[in-house]
Amino acid sequence: MGSSDQERNGMQHSGSDVDALCARFMEPRPVLVVISGPSGVGKDATLKRMKELGYPFYFVVTATTRPPRPGEVDGVDYHFVSVPEFADMIDRDELLEYAIVYGDYKGIPKQHVRDALASGQDVIMRLDVQGTATVRRLVPRAITIFLMPESEEALIERLRRRKTEPPEGLKMRIATARKEILRVDEFDYVVVNRDGCLDETVQQVVSIIHAEKRRVDWEPVAL
Repeated sequence: MGSSDQERNGMQHSGSDVDALCARFMEPRPVLVVISGPSGVGKDATLKRMKELGYPFYFVVTATTRPPRPGEVDGVDYHFVSVPEFADMIDRDELLEYAIVYGDYKGIPKQHVRDALASGQDVIMRLDVQGTATVRRLVPRAITIFLMPESEEALIERLRRRKTEPPEGLKMRIATARKEILRVDEFDYVVVNRDGCLDETVQQVVSIIHAEKRRVDWEPVAL
């Protein structure tokens, strides 16, 4: 075989490899993202703003046994269910994870997550610190982002402004938030959510997601 034939065969083989590699990186690369942080840090506000700005993520709606707060909509903010209904979901193994949070049950419907990932959508869920730890054990490829307050004083003020708990309940939330912040090292990323800078927080979260989708070692999420 002459040198020109070898070069042509080498070019054909090389071109085939490159095309396959390019095709691999053109395929959808859905990721599973967990937004967490202490109570009052702005998890709900961050997700709401992402929806308002039209980011094409699938936002998992958590099921909970707690009653709706003023302005919350069933199926949008949470799936509000009774305790017997929640117990039935546990019995049917319909929840990715669940826990008792401040006396109420909260859980993530498993099938919703599977369907969204299978369709190529990025999935974002909002969880407390304990729930995130459970998901991380079950789904090692999940991307975990911790929303951090700019200071303890700022967080306490946000909790007070919500006026959703009596004084003893507020005291418990503050004490729990302090403990949760100390677990930040368990997460992949941290984003400081400063008062009045919600769009900046959203942009940082979105940048993390986009970067993770471009990782050379990306692997599909398995549930």
